[in-house]
Amino acid sequence: MKKITKIAEITSPKINVKKIRVAAYCRVSTDSDAQLESLEAQKTHYENYINSRNDWEFAGLYYDEGITGTKKDKRQELLRLIDDCKSGRVDFIVTKSISRFSRNTTDCLELVRQLIALHIPIFFEKENINTGSMESELFLAILSSMAEGESVSISDNSKWSIQKRFENGTFKVSYPPYGYDWNGEQMLINPEQAAVVKEIFAAALLGKGTSSIAADLNLRSVPTKRNGKWTSTTIRGMLSNEKYVGDCIFQKTFSDSAFNRHNNHGEKDQYMVSNHHEAIIRREDFEAVQALIHQHSAEKGIVKGSEKYQKRYAFSGRIVCGECGDTFKRRIHTCTVYKYTAWSCNTHILDKQKCSMLYVKDETIKQAFCTMMNKLIFAHRIILKPYVDALKNMSTDDSLRRIQEIETLLAQNTEKRETLTRLMTQGIIDQILFNKETNELLSQADSFRSEINALKNTVSGDVTKVTEATALLRFAEKGGMIPAFDEELFEKYVNRIIIRSRNEACFELKCGLTLKERM
Repeated sequence: MKKITKIAEITSPKINVKKIRVAAYCRVSTDSDAQLESLEAQKTHYENYINSRNDWEFAGLYYDEGITGTKKDKRQELLRLIDDCKSGRVDFIVTKSISRFSRNTTDCLELVRQLIALHIPIFFEKENINTGSMESELFLAILSSMAEGESVSISDNSKWSIQKRFENGTFKVSYPPYGYDWNGEQMLINPEQAAVVKEIFAAALLGKGTSSIAADLNLRSVPTKRNGKWTSTTIRGMLSNEKYVGDCIFQKTFSDSAFNRHNNHGEKDQYMVSNHHEAIIRREDFEAVQALIHQHSAEKGIVKGSEKYQKRYAFSGRIVCGECGDTFKRRIHTCTVYKYTAWSCNTHILDKQKCSMLYVKDETIKQAFCTMMNKLIFAHRIILKPYVDALKNMSTDDSLRRIQEIETLLAQNTEKRETLTRLMTQGIIDQILFNKETNELLSQADSFRSEINALKNTVSGDVTKVTEATALLRFAEKGGMIPAFDEELFEKYVNRIIIRSRNEACFELKCGLTLKERM
């Protein structure tokens, strides 16, 4: 009989299987308590779901709260998930449904294709779709369209409900402007913020520019509603906000079928509710500020809807490339941890071979302007006064003397209005007298400006330079240094900026001077 002896037991080597790094994405579209509870439930579910698989490794949970699902660029966590996928930190994504991932068909397909190109599938639980095993995008496109249609239907129903509340005056302003708080039922005055609002309107009545007002508030570290920085745009919006006199205009903006937001210029009905809440600003003061804003716009030739009105930034159309002569375009650049505004040559953007000029940061140009103006203020006796005298000696036109006389009268007119405002705010004169005198002075100022414009059209270019140089000298003689960029000062004295390089800018002033400044 054969004898068989077992010599050794062969053991199979252990195979280390690399676990799949799985991340989950979830979202709720509002920040209500019920929705946040739903979010917590989703987070718990996915943590347990992923950790229950031996071949899966939990790679993180990404979630957005209180953010719409119709636009991917508004969901920071979704964008962070995509970035982590690109960085190789995620191998697989699970999410509840297509509607939770995206209700916009275009965005949904774009994201899916982007992830497939990275070899990262997505699993939609509700629809039981795994994009890693899909032979066609058709099924996903159909379901995504259904999700978008559902979003449109919900949006239309919501819009109809809001429209009805607009019509009967029962719509509630849940997020009031600076100066007010919301108690769940109505807008109530916030005393501390209301004092700042009154200060802003008083400064505007004194003729102070929005940039100067913003710079002063920032210098004193006055907090905004969201603890950010004050800007001229914020101040301008506050000065034209009817809510400060107790009124409310509903439907100032609207969303189109592609979920894009637009200002309402008559495309949709608007509804005005008078005495909606307690006012912070007197109606007479508010109307006086609107008259000043209208006057400043008329002086600059700005008309709503015009090309000049669309150039909303101080530097728009005024920065010229020193290499190719093209204008600069405003752009937002994204760094690893922050975003910043920059200006780039249009030719360089289209073709770097035709122009090698590099972009310049917005803040750098503003700092250069402040430095240039402060040098002029400090050395006005050495630079500006001899220049003005030389221009006057070159011109013998009688219109020059008349323009100078009117400029003096206009400056006196401004001082009188400032005095009136101080007297009114101190309670020395009443509102009726203030309005009467101010309106007369504003009318007189309009006449002065009209006469100056008429004279400028009939005199030579040298006279115009004298006028601009005299105005700049008068400003510099006051001696106050500029602490921050002032948009109105820039528009008043600068014609354009020529960028020679990233380190040098030339400011062409309206008075005829061209001054170089290092950046």
